[in-house]
Amino acid sequence: MPSTPSRGSVALVTLGCTRNEVDSEELAGRLSAEGWTLVEDAADADVALVNTCGFVEQAKKDSIDTLLEAADLKESRRTKAVVAVGCLAERYGQTLADELPDADAVLGFDSYRDMSSHLTAILAGERPASHVPSDRRRLLPLSPVDRSAAADAVALPGHGDGEAFVRSRLGGGPWAPLKIASGCDRRCSFCAIPMFRGSFVSRRPTDVLAEARWLGEQGVSELFLVSENSTSYGKDLGDLGLLEKLLPELTAVPGVERVRVSYLQPAEVRPGLLAAMAETPGVMPWYDLSFQHCSETVLRRMRRFGGTEPFLDLIGRVRDRQPLAGVRSNVIVGFPGETEADVDELERFLTQARMDVVGVFGYSDEDGTEAESLGDKLPEHVVLERVERITGLVEELTAQRASERVGERVIVLVEDHDEDDEGVAIGRAEHQGPDVDGVCLVRTADGAVPAVGEFVEGEVVDSVGVDLVVDVR
Repeated sequence: MPSTPSRGSVALVTLGCTRNEVDSEELAGRLSAEGWTLVEDAADADVALVNTCGFVEQAKKDSIDTLLEAADLKESRRTKAVVAVGCLAERYGQTLADELPDADAVLGFDSYRDMSSHLTAILAGERPASHVPSDRRRLLPLSPVDRSAAADAVALPGHGDGEAFVRSRLGGGPWAPLKIASGCDRRCSFCAIPMFRGSFVSRRPTDVLAEARWLGEQGVSELFLVSENSTSYGKDLGDLGLLEKLLPELTAVPGVERVRVSYLQPAEVRPGLLAAMAETPGVMPWYDLSFQHCSETVLRRMRRFGGTEPFLDLIGRVRDRQPLAGVRSNVIVGFPGETEADVDELERFLTQARMDVVGVFGYSDEDGTEAESLGDKLPEHVVLERVERITGLVEELTAQRASERVGERVIVLVEDHDEDDEGVAIGRAEHQGPDVDGVCLVRTADGAVPAVGEFVEGEVVDSVGVDLVVDVR
């Protein structure tokens, strides 16, 4: 068969979370199947396709800066077109297009399946109409159990086309994100994600497994299950325990050695899920628990449940089964109405929780959220002071937690080599998640550096912040 002539070249630039990485790889798969040549550098591409993030203010700024940089390439005639997609484009649409006239198009999720035609038209000199945002929660039935039949008619990036999914890997590392669901039904007062990602929709287990098998064939040994809320998986398919049943099937996929579950909503963590995660061989002892705060007063204003004691109890139940488990979370400080007593309570919780990683964010208004209209807003300098205060505590506590691991035996998945020290490999132990949870710096007695993708066992001999120094003996 003759090869399909190239329609042009495209570089996918991805910002934000691992969920966006899955979406970019689906776009890459669709474009490649339509005859587009994928290149790494936007300066070498006909089209710079920027998958933006619209989560918080800094992420929006980073996305806009990236789009402006791509527009500069167009001005220098190194790139012919710049197209914005992703969460920022979905969330703001025409408004973003008005602010960035150098972008040739701002396209929403509904354009993903026909992205090839849009890019072809753009290179021919046309300018597609900019996306018009809407509340995507209204696209599906209110009742979760009624969504499955209607979901096929709604664009769900990263869900592919059933078992005949389309995806091209944009990196060659030994781990990869695998999307199990999209959207969220919770109504946290500070969060805009449900408005532009829509109501919660689970991928069918057969579709998830098909993609997992493909990733295993691509050399992926660790699957990183991603969604907006993994603890809700299966509720719209009539089985809230579906994740517990899916985990053993995923760990049995040829080539897959590890499965890691991200984003567990504390209010929805069930005893059965904790048991399945602890007892299923190959599921990593890593718990990504979205606490956000611990003061009951602040949590209720956030439209969330829990508090210091319930959260400590949850962590305790995890460690009762797996004493060496990794536990991570994020917290927001400076939320409207937060008092000094609330911050003191947060400090008490963090000190007792002894988590491995904690992300600290300062509150900022998000367009269209309930919290935007709340009273008792704190001055910006107070928010910044509290961010600095809690960040300092977290850095001290997580460094202590890492130092407590000295003497542990760990199995490390090697992901890279240290550019500054040829004898050191970089990887992650079972309790460390990708990208933001710290790494293991691996040294061998004979100086032979393990290959990327190799699993090595060693002893933790030192710590540097949240990173661990591991000697293979």
